[in-house]
Amino acid sequence: MVKNWSYKTPGIPDEYFITDENVPGPTKEEVRVLTISKARLKEGNIVIDVGCGTGGLTVEAALQVGPQGKVYALDEDEIAVKLTQSNVEKFGVQNTVVVKRGKAPEGLADFPDADAVLIGGTMNLREILRAVQTKLKPNGRIVVNSILLETAITAIDELKLLEFKNLDITHISVSRGKQIKSGTMMLARNPITIVSASIGVNQW
Repeated sequence: MVKNWSYKTPGIPDEYFITDENVPGPTKEEVRVLTISKARLKEGNIVIDVGCGTGGLTVEAALQVGPQGKVYALDEDEIAVKLTQSNVEKFGVQNTVVVKRGKAPEGLADFPDADAVLIGGTMNLREILRAVQTKLKPNGRIVVNSILLETAITAIDELKLLEFKNLDITHISVSRGKQIKSGTMMLARNPITIVSASIGVNQW
């Protein structure tokens, strides 16, 4: 386990993750907190992280589902896959996580049905959402994070076409304080739109 990190709550500080300038990320900690919240995870769940990147959400999900659960992380970028593996090991969740290099939606075929699927912004989002629909268990959750408004609009449109339920759209804008000589300056981070929905109606 990473030194001095023994908490169950999501929101690991960004600087704790191993990063690479060639791979964006990790997903900012405040966004990870909301993403995990929208996924409604519990111990023993199966989660798929599509476009895992640095592995921030993979690690957060693994901490939530515990050793009885499983997180399957997918990315087509070789550096991203290695980064995710490194962060999984750093946080001591390697027995809970399976990292695979592959392109979605084809790379999802070998994964088991999931309780939740997390998706980063992607060019072939419609195809991925259609594939994910067949991978979700009854009442399974899907969460799409998007920097571009067009990606969020595509997600909303396709989830409606696929008749997902409980559609929820959250736009998050976060500013973090930076100490300067004269005081504290608030620096804005990129706003993110989080689109979530469920395959069924009953969420209790």
